[in-house]
Amino acid sequence: MKIMERGQLTIPKKYRDLYGIRPDTELEIVPKEEGLLIVKKQMNSSLFREVFGILGKDIASDQILEEIRGR
Repeated sequence: MKIMERGQLTIPKKYRDLYGIRPDTELEIVPKEEGLLIVKKQMNSSLFREVFGILGKDIASDQILEEIRGR
């Protein structure tokens, strides 16, 4: 890979496909002793925790949406 004049880096297509990196995917550069590590930015953990609780419920998705919307 090569850094372009404005600091841009092109990630090869095989790695974009393999790791699900699409336009607008946020990446982080993490300094490591061996060099730099590029990782996909983690989703908001509080949002994940909020949604995770409904996954195990034994009710229809329509009913879950009604509960969320306060109906």
